[in-house]
Amino acid sequence: MLSIDLHDRVSFVTGGARGIGRACAEALAEAGSAIAVVDLDGDVAAQTAIEVAKAHGVTARAYVCDVRDPAAIRRTVDLAATEFGGLDHLVNNAGVQFVSPIAEFPDEKYLNVRAIDLDSVFYASKAAWPHFVARKRGRIVNVASVQGLIGSPFKVAYVSAKHGVVGMTKVLAIEGAELGITANAICPGAVMTDLVRGQAAGLAASYGGGITEDEALERAFLDAMPTKRFIEPAEVGALCAYLCSDYAISITGAPISIDGGWAAH
Repeated sequence: MLSIDLHDRVSFVTGGARGIGRACAEALAEAGSAIAVVDLDGDVAAQTAIEVAKAHGVTARAYVCDVRDPAAIRRTVDLAATEFGGLDHLVNNAGVQFVSPIAEFPDEKYLNVRAIDLDSVFYASKAAWPHFVARKRGRIVNVASVQGLIGSPFKVAYVSAKHGVVGMTKVLAIEGAELGITANAICPGAVMTDLVRGQAAGLAASYGGGITEDEALERAFLDAMPTKRFIEPAEVGALCAYLCSDYAISITGAPISIDGGWAAH
């Protein structure tokens, strides 16, 4: 029976308070890892840390960080590494979405999506790198998207950022190969989280109206997925934990689809 053992390891999860980030934190904690729950919402992060620690018997701490701020990321990574005594895993999960036709896409929304979804991956990976080198081992798991492999209308910022994450992952994998550091990109399809629910109104409007928000979500997501079902966050969490384990030592630089067949078209 496959058993993932991450005891005596420390995981730093951005956007870790909710959705996919929380699912990754839960799966890593279930395997024994200590957890740094990193989020902009300090109250929710603190509650998540308490619940994760209680459920899995690990140490979990909450950290407030705006991942758009490179200095804040460096401070938070270094603080967590100091308080936990090191750092083994970085899960770059923080993400936002904005939906609009390109002709009407606000510049400030494009910059915000890029800053959170792409630039923060660079800054967090850079900050974590020396801690991995000190351990002679490291795991970077970037939560990209099926949108990092394909294109979709009305999502120019998100698609561009997630393609960038996939490319960055390959560079990190090559640079880390001889240092014991792996980097992989999980590419989920439609996972029913607050991020997906939050797109409903914008999608309905972008489709020209006349359909409900639920219908807009189905058209945007499930119509493209052969399995016709939303993915559970726990499925992504389990894959994240596996990629952080020693079983995955030879998996690096890989964009891994977990998308119900979406990218198979």
